Amino acid sequence: MAGSMTSDRSRIGGGNGAGPLILTEDVELLDDLLRLCAAAGAEPQVHHSVPERKGCWEDAPMVLVGDDAAARCRGATRRRHVMLVGRDQDDPGVWRRAVEIGADCVLRLPDAESWLVDRIADAAEGVGRPALTVGVIGGRGGAGASTLACALAVTAARAGRRTMLIDADPLGGGLDVVLGGEQAEGRRWPDFAASKGRVAGGALEESLPWLHELRVLSWDRGDSVAIQPEAMRSVLAAARRRGGVVVVDLPRRVDEAVAEALAQLDLGLLVVPAELRAVAAAGRVASLAGMVLRDLRVVVRGPYAAGLDEQWIADALRLPLVGELPLEPGLSESQDGGAPPGSRPRGPLAAFCTAFWERALAGDGSVTS
Repeated sequence: MAGSMTSDRSRIGGGNGAGPLILTEDVELLDDLLRLCAAAGAEPQVHHSVPERKGCWEDAPMVLVGDDAAARCRGATRRRHVMLVGRDQDDPGVWRRAVEIGADCVLRLPDAESWLVDRIADAAEGVGRPALTVGVIGGRGGAGASTLACALAVTAARAGRRTMLIDADPLGGGLDVVLGGEQAEGRRWPDFAASKGRVAGGALEESLPWLHELRVLSWDRGDSVAIQPEAMRSVLAAARRRGGVVVVDLPRRVDEAVAEALAQLDLGLLVVPAELRAVAAAGRVASLAGMVLRDLRVVVRGPYAAGLDEQWIADALRLPLVGELPLEPGLSESQDGGAPPGSRPRGPLAAFCTAFWERALAGDGSVTS
């Protein structure tokens, strides 16, 4: 028999995402699956067997088939993302039934609940290619890492890319200030400081201030709040699932939360002023960051001390060279007027960042000069 369960049971409070197709008549199993969909922020469709309506089976982001409904799904069009779900841990016939309906995997509750919540949320969010995630670290204090991070985000957004800028340095004063948006409405880090488990990517994105065509997660001007490693992991994972690019401004110290951020980067940029003392300091930062981050590269900022050039500095640090961060006349005055770094499309800083993104997003991973 084909048919739907009552609509009240398949509407999950607060869920905005298109959820899975659930096929079962087992009331207890259905209650479990509805609870997991609610946790993932997804609203499922519920049927007793393969729906007669064309496209309902084929177009669902994923299909959760209860053990009791497996026989009724034989002969259905083969597709990906079909999962056979039940609670009997010792059922010897489960694999045969999974093969008969073309299931990708067999799940047993409650053991697989956490994994299944993540997969349901992925399906509801339409997860595709994760964001290219770039971190920026100063080789010493005042190196210009925050300026470069903001400029990278502004130029990426101006090019039409979905962009999120994350301020991971609680002592930096707040990147929303650098972008002229300290009064903008939206959530800041203290709202996420104690987050555990999965953070919905769409909800994160929509909750953050919208500045210069990009989303910004920064700090407020309240008391310092410690970010737990779990919170950093969850927030960055949510940002990455939205695709596009994510830029992370990182502090020079590496605590557990910063280590979580470093672990999710595709590429790190170490900004090093061209002076011997800065190179020595940057070596220590590189050593700490390199324990977690495999791909760390150097951006050198002039003016140059006597006898130094950008390649010598990169060689001294034993890191690949991205290039020289250009000086931009009038940058401080522009920021005082509310224009963020990189906002002048024809300025040298914007040109540097645009060239960086063109190479980084070219698909070959080459961003060295």
